[in-house]
Amino acid sequence: MSTTQPITRYAKSGDVHIAYQVTGEGPIDLVFVPGFVSHVEANWQAPNSEKFFSRLASFSRLILFDKRGTGLSDRSSQLFTLEQRMDDVRAVMDAVGSERAAIFGISEGGPMSILFAATYPERTKALVMYGTYAKRAWADDHPFGWKDEDWAMFFTNVDSYWGTPRGIDLNVWAPSVANDELACLKVAEYMRAAASPGAVKAVMQMNREIDVRSVLPTVRVPTLIAHRTRDRNISIEQARYMVERMPNARFAELPGEDHIPWFGDRDTLIGEVEEFLTGVRHEPEADRVLATVLFTDIVDATKRAAELGDKQWRDLLARHHSLIRRELSRFRGREIDTAGDGFFVTFDGPARAIRCAKAIQKTVTQLGLTVRVGLHTGECEVMDEKVTGIAVHIGARVMSHATAGEVIVSSTVKDLVAGSGIGFVDRGAYELKGVPGKWRIFAVKG
Repeated sequence: MSTTQPITRYAKSGDVHIAYQVTGEGPIDLVFVPGFVSHVEANWQAPNSEKFFSRLASFSRLILFDKRGTGLSDRSSQLFTLEQRMDDVRAVMDAVGSERAAIFGISEGGPMSILFAATYPERTKALVMYGTYAKRAWADDHPFGWKDEDWAMFFTNVDSYWGTPRGIDLNVWAPSVANDELACLKVAEYMRAAASPGAVKAVMQMNREIDVRSVLPTVRVPTLIAHRTRDRNISIEQARYMVERMPNARFAELPGEDHIPWFGDRDTLIGEVEEFLTGVRHEPEADRVLATVLFTDIVDATKRAAELGDKQWRDLLARHHSLIRRELSRFRGREIDTAGDGFFVTFDGPARAIRCAKAIQKTVTQLGLTVRVGLHTGECEVMDEKVTGIAVHIGARVMSHATAGEVIVSSTVKDLVAGSGIGFVDRGAYELKGVPGKWRIFAVKG
């Protein structure tokens, strides 16, 4: 499922303008309270977060907003109180005509959501929390939080690296993509848009002081607390602490170590939320999209590996992968899989895919390597991070007909790039293993 980016509007909370969006037509209003920083429009510009919010909108009227000081809401580096932030939620709910809603707080959004549910039970249908806490900082009677050295390291990192891939350590926040250079760049771009360094420090200084532990027993609305077992940012002991003290809390302990909810197994998390709020759980539907698939293969890889030995071959492969990923970033390719020495990549445009293929071939020559590449454009099924369908099989089979240093494409690709200035040589018609009929393939000139 894919949702068109909603229109951003503004609600007035005192003298502050709060940016918000509404999407979905489900039977329940769901107010999403973001983590320490957010950007309502950037939420829809990366595949992982777009799928996360689209899925939430499939069973609710989803209400998104940026907290004051972040995203598209009025900016300031001053400290804000939880009371002010509760007023912001009420202002947004009033603006969209929501009398009563489920509140979904993640990470830093959790404590305010707890306080809101306890203070305004008449406006809170249910409370959902993920990866959050009642008190973020360490204390003698609360040994689950960040210690002084953790806070110092975070603030130093913000001052030095905010807005770059080093500004947020994905080994802590999203280990599943920490080695994905493109994902690191996208997260850095999102964080840069969401807040300035001063705003980030102000938010986290407030978080250091937050303590809503005394409020936990007063929350009477139905509550779901979800947490990934090996979350490296917020200990699961934080969740267990809250569950023990909230009278109507249900605990969903989920596998995984990512803290950012749209990385890792997001569908299991959303399934828990959907079932808790609606009583049913639907499996996510695969998106069907038109994509250009690209496959690469190192020529004579087995021979080179035997000549070099295991260690030198691994080192060479690591350099090969790094160079290819640099070109994928330049040409907006999305790495789907890396099996052995080959890459499987998708693009949203065939001409860009061809140019990326030629750039890959050129750059790996500095390693003394030659690659062959195959491309096809067709309808693919996209589920989570997997891309499947007959178009994928065709792309792989097309590559098998490429000789050393060639980029081979299907007739579909050739037809779609007409007028681009890219030239082709007809290689004839072939039967592709496992694919019906004969397919005409072409070699890219130059």
